[in-house]
Amino acid sequence: MAHFLTDVESFGAQAAEADATLQMDEATFRAVYDRTARPLWNYLRRVTGDAHVADDLLQETYYRFLRAQASYENDAHRRNSLFRIATNLVHDSRRRARVRPLPAAGDGDLSWVADSGDVAADVDRRADLDRAMQQLKPRERALLWLAYAEGSSHREIAAAVGVQISSVKLLLFRARKKLARILGTG
Repeated sequence: MAHFLTDVESFGAQAAEADATLQMDEATFRAVYDRTARPLWNYLRRVTGDAHVADDLLQETYYRFLRAQASYENDAHRRNSLFRIATNLVHDSRRRARVRPLPAAGDGDLSWVADSGDVAADVDRRADLDRAMQQLKPRERALLWLAYAEGSSHREIAAAVGVQISSVKLLLFRARKKLARILGTG
């Protein structure tokens, strides 16, 4: 007579299998997480326009990163992989829920914008930039964020966004031009 697993036994077996596939020890994971979580969350927040969605996608990104069982050449390769996973999750999320409301102005972390020394002017400039970024398409926001907030190379941007390296320069140019037009400076 065949033995059928109960739901509890089945879930327990799946959990044990998942634990067995993780190749990174806790200390290594903590070090990777400490170096990458904040920039990755900022990227997800900027691209999705929603801090709560960014929280969920960040958690799913690290889960998939651990499950991938990939070997990485260096920290940059590991970081690029995380951004690629996050970008794919954003695309999947957008496919499931075609329209997401944009957050209120001032919700984003624009601490990377250079300070001029005039606090009031800097606050206004960041608020204007935040509103303008919300008017861009998600891919345009991702391109600009990766290039200017994260300082990613064209190769890294291409890998994260899923475009050809040769397209990044033109796409960045168009995104900057559109942002300048929205801001009234171009």
